[in-house]
Amino acid sequence: MGRDWIDWHTAYADPESSLSQRLRTVQEQIRAALDAAPAGPIPVVSMCAGEGRDLLGVLADHPRAADVAARLVELDPTLAERARQTAATLPATIEVATADAGFTDAYAGAVPAQLALFCGVFGNISDPDIAATVAAAREFVRPGGVVVWTRHREEPDLVPRILEWFAEAGFEPLFVSPKDAGFGVGAHRYIGPARPLGTGRRLFTFQR
Repeated sequence: MGRDWIDWHTAYADPESSLSQRLRTVQEQIRAALDAAPAGPIPVVSMCAGEGRDLLGVLADHPRAADVAARLVELDPTLAERARQTAATLPATIEVATADAGFTDAYAGAVPAQLALFCGVFGNISDPDIAATVAAAREFVRPGGVVVWTRHREEPDLVPRILEWFAEAGFEPLFVSPKDAGFGVGAHRYIGPARPLGTGRRLFTFQR
C-alpha cells in the first residue's frame, strides 16, 4: 500500500517538526535564488510539488513574485487543487499541472528555468533514479540557474554521492545543510552550457 500523501502533509501543522524545519530551510534557498535571479521574468518548475508550500510560501511576500512564471507538477489531484487555490491569491503566474512528475514531458515548454525544485523526491525513489534525475537537472535550468533539492540523512547517507552527481552534471554547490540538521537540503547552480530537454523519458518512479 502506498503512502498517504495527504496525511503526510499534516506534519506541517507542527512548526517544530522535522518537515517544518526542512521547509523553512528550503524556503531560505528559494528566497536566495529569487534574490539573485537576473532582471526580467523568472521561470520556475517544481516536481512532486504537493501543496506548493515551499515556493508559494516564499512568493506570498517576495518583492519579485510578479516576475515568477512557475509550473508545479503534482500527481495527487487533492494536493494539486490546494496548490491552485493558494496560487490564485498570489501575483505570480502559476500553472499547477496534475501529472506524473517522473516524465520529462510534464515540463515541456516550462524549461529551461531559472529555478528548479526537486524537493520531496530523492527520498522516495531508487538510487539509480536519483542519479538519472540529477543528470537530467542540466536540462531543467538555464546556465546560472539553481536547483534546490532534499534528501534524508539516514544511513546509508546518499547525500555525499548526490553532491558528486551534481558536480559531474556541471553544477557547483551553493548550500548543503549539515548532517546533524536531521534533514538534507541542497542548492546547486548550473555552470555548464545550455541543454535542451529530452522529452519522452521517465526519470523516476516513486517506490511503494
